[in-house]
Amino acid sequence: MKMGRLLVIAGSDSSGGAGIQVDLKTAQSFGVYAQTAITAVTVQNTLGVSAVNPVAPEIVSAQIAAALNDIGADIIKIGMLGNGAIAAAVADALETTDIPVVLDTVLLSSSGASLLDEAGISILKKRLIRRAVLVTPNMPETEALTGILPQSEHRLRNAAMVFKMLGSEGVLFKGGHGEGDMVRDVLWFGGDFVTFEAPRQATPHTHGTGCTLATAIACGLAQGRGMRDAVARAHVYVQAAIRTAPWLGQGNGPLGHTVLS
Repeated sequence: MKMGRLLVIAGSDSSGGAGIQVDLKTAQSFGVYAQTAITAVTVQNTLGVSAVNPVAPEIVSAQIAAALNDIGADIIKIGMLGNGAIAAAVADALETTDIPVVLDTVLLSSSGASLLDEAGISILKKRLIRRAVLVTPNMPETEALTGILPQSEHRLRNAAMVFKMLGSEGVLFKGGHGEGDMVRDVLWFGGDFVTFEAPRQATPHTHGTGCTLATAIACGLAQGRGMRDAVARAHVYVQAAIRTAPWLGQGNGPLGHTVLS
């Protein structure tokens, strides 16, 4: 299997439980070489986010250019953007490349802190979703972006059509915010819907699951896997990482990213 090259555009999490830090841990687990373009420095721990310091948009652009003009990338994963100016800078940078993009629509932190302003959401809908081979929203993010809370099969299909109109090639609807004994993620890709299910684990240690899942999928695509295969492998990895969480911190703790070691 080829190594694969990944460029992650996302924010830094000082607790090491999400964001750039988790993207690097996940990429290393899968044997993928990861580069980074940091969009914001956050002050946070397992109890929540207390401050966000955005990086200047021109520095974000310069990081992207430095990565792509030298080592290059087989896939780009976008996470936290922070604000409209940074989102626009990222969209501008992507205009000059046709590298596939996995877009994790980070709108809120696990503790509920806002991580993208209204201008940034507008850039997502108008410019970045159409660049994505896959978008990975959770249920609240799906509602924010489409106006539809995907609580039923009918609503999920309607939300998929909205994402299609926004230009995305595929969507993975994450079901972690749902109810019931099973967590149900649904992939819409190539006109088909594929469901991935796992028993819901009773644990507070799920910080960074969205970042981990999107990056794990991106790693699979960078290594030449098909979309369904990449999602299936990532889904299994995340469930194992939740199960082997180190139980650190007083709040929503990190996952066990070394589960493949």
